[in-house]
Amino acid sequence: AQDDILAIMDEAFYQPNVKRLQKRYEKNCKLLSKYPYIFRKDFLPFVELPIIFFPYDDNQYTPYFLQKQKFGDYVNFRHEVISRNFFRDLDKPILAADVFSQYELEYLNDNVRKSEWVARENHIYLHYTSWPVFCAYLQSLDLQALLKDKKLVFLIEDEIEQYPIDFKERFGIDYSQYEVRPIGIREINRLIWHTQLSSHNGGDFFNEIFDAHPNLLCRPSLMLDDVDAQIKEIKRALIKASNLEIAHKMLPWSNPQIITHLYNLRDRTEKDIMVATFLNAQKKTSPNLDFNSRIVPTIFFQPHFGNIKYQFQITSQGCVKLFSEHYEKIRKSPMFNGFKYIKTFTPMRRSTTSYGASVKFQMAHYKDDVYRVLDDATFNHVLNRSFMIDWQDKLFKDSVLVRLEDGKLNPKATFTALAAFLDLPYTESMTYCSLYGERDPESLAGNDIGFSPAAIYRTYDDYATDDERSFIEYFMRDAYKYYGYEFKYYDDSPVNDDVLLKWLDGFTTIDRLMRETRMDGVVKSIEDNLEQLKADAKENITAEQLLDEYMQGVREKRINMVKVLNVGLYFVNKNGQPLHMMPLLKLDPELLEQPLYR
Repeated sequence: AQDDILAIMDEAFYQPNVKRLQKRYEKNCKLLSKYPYIFRKDFLPFVELPIIFFPYDDNQYTPYFLQKQKFGDYVNFRHEVISRNFFRDLDKPILAADVFSQYELEYLNDNVRKSEWVARENHIYLHYTSWPVFCAYLQSLDLQALLKDKKLVFLIEDEIEQYPIDFKERFGIDYSQYEVRPIGIREINRLIWHTQLSSHNGGDFFNEIFDAHPNLLCRPSLMLDDVDAQIKEIKRALIKASNLEIAHKMLPWSNPQIITHLYNLRDRTEKDIMVATFLNAQKKTSPNLDFNSRIVPTIFFQPHFGNIKYQFQITSQGCVKLFSEHYEKIRKSPMFNGFKYIKTFTPMRRSTTSYGASVKFQMAHYKDDVYRVLDDATFNHVLNRSFMIDWQDKLFKDSVLVRLEDGKLNPKATFTALAAFLDLPYTESMTYCSLYGERDPESLAGNDIGFSPAAIYRTYDDYATDDERSFIEYFMRDAYKYYGYEFKYYDDSPVNDDVLLKWLDGFTTIDRLMRETRMDGVVKSIEDNLEQLKADAKENITAEQLLDEYMQGVREKRINMVKVLNVGLYFVNKNGQPLHMMPLLKLDPELLEQPLYR
């Protein structure tokens, strides 16, 4: 029913918008006709364009190819995804073919520095392989702001042979007469968010890989609450400072020029302050930063939490919304929301290994202020499903998950692919681990050094029973399947209530450690409340009895949660749309040094 469909589409979507499309096309043609760096200007009449775009709004369309008489894939020109490795090779000016995304065109324009600012030819060369198709897309793109800085060079079809153009010879412009301009705070508009899926998934290892990258402003993992406090303190100081001299006294930074720049910014934001702190710390934290690079540096940030906890919220339709107070802080953070371009990557480690390492770490620190007691780590682990993402959330639209095991066993394949996803050049600095430029650090006492695979094969038998690990694998079985892990403890057989209760009975290690870390506190509580216990006729109660009561409550809570978990949950976002698995980073088989870890 092609004719009927076309008639409906024409009436509902095209005719109400055709004047707007034609007006935009003619405006773009007029702008380009005056633009110096496009060399073909025989724009087609609007009625002869080979593609009709049926718009749903200003950015979303379905194209119809007249010659083929077929609809193309739905397209959103402002889809917040950078789909290719534009910055793979920075030895020459950027060259990209058939870029039709408004978002990607703005990204290139915003992140490639002006030739005058890097004292060399540094235009963005956009090659379009078909002139009629290029013309057709002018209906849907907005070029006005993109042409303002004259960064773009349009090469049509065979004009690719002109790349790169000698601007001194052809246009009389000698960029070498300029000096390299310092990086401006608001030049930096790109963030790489290195997420903390849960504790002990190899975050330090990935920080060490990116530490010395010449195009990144890096800092090691920072507690988000500490960063927030620092930003607010700086913000208050800048507001309080009545002049620049006082601002310098209140904030005696190592790079005073950054304070001057920050103080003079109008409508200063928390994102501006965050960027300024990274620039100020650059000499220590990013000593290899290339100030002469063709592209603006990117902020590389891993906000850290003591422990990630998730809760389930059951909707009236029986669906489940995931809620984490920690990630709500990030989603609402003015720092994050201030970045126009965000790439997100998440390290994952085999769940049972990550779990054992987490318990071990907490037991080593449970007498510290932060880790006073061991929580119900087994259930915290299976409730943490942050690998399931809200694809409508800006923070996850351009995201990927990378396995720690791949990074350790196949570093070349892993980090070549990860650099490509993050739109960075794969540099020599990504072939080793470092911290502040110093190679092979011990990030925490006892951590494995560099590419040692020991953390992959360590089983942490002293901190987890097979029943605990079978339980984790069963309730994480969708993640195991999607991300390529084989079961080691769960035998993939059907699981009924009896099996679940047997597993819970086998939580002997986590239960023993939970009791152990609470004993001192319970004893002290009895001592502090002895008079009240006497009044309640409970002066003879023992710490063991109180712990028995507490653990009985834990068990009842576990049984109730198991009943919810075992129904087969359907996870949705705040709009009721299903959550998606975060895409797995795909490795080039030809670059593998060892078989993929399973």
